[in-house]
Amino acid sequence: MPADLTASKSFSASVREKWGWFLFLGIVFVIGGICAIAMPLISSVTVTIFLAVVLVIAGAVQIFQSFSVQGWGGFLWQLVVGIVILIGGVAIYMSPVVGSVALTLIIASVFMAKGIFQIALSMRVRPMDGWGWILAAGIIAFLAGLFILLQYPFSGLWVPGTLAGISLLFTGWSYIALALAARRILA
Repeated sequence: MPADLTASKSFSASVREKWGWFLFLGIVFVIGGICAIAMPLISSVTVTIFLAVVLVIAGAVQIFQSFSVQGWGGFLWQLVVGIVILIGGVAIYMSPVVGSVALTLIIASVFMAKGIFQIALSMRVRPMDGWGWILAAGIIAFLAGLFILLQYPFSGLWVPGTLAGISLLFTGWSYIALALAARRILA
């Protein structure tokens, strides 16, 4: 029996046996998502603080690592990048609302760029089935980015937390669907 099929069967068996735990996990994620969306400022600041902590840790690790390979030609650049990441993380941590506003500008830019590239991709694959869905996704992404940008800097108070909440909701629903499907198989 192929390894993928064996792994798939053992995974399915595990999900069927523990479907209740998957359901519980999904409900926790859904509740977290609802809370994040209901309190966008608090969740935006929380997301930003988490990002700041990650940047501080990553910067410190990169600085440490740069000293461990001093003989390498990229030592100075690696050290500088580590310092910039560390300082950026500390700055965001010290002022998470400003960090959230800055993060929102990046999010808006990414959505707009993604939208432009998806629109271009849809034109490239236009005769193929489904090209319209790619076009629609591109237009929606571009408009979402534009909407966020037009409300900037105030959108910085709600965008990161709302997006985190939406992600938590979808994660929760996926676990709930998985659990309910596993339960139906048992019945």
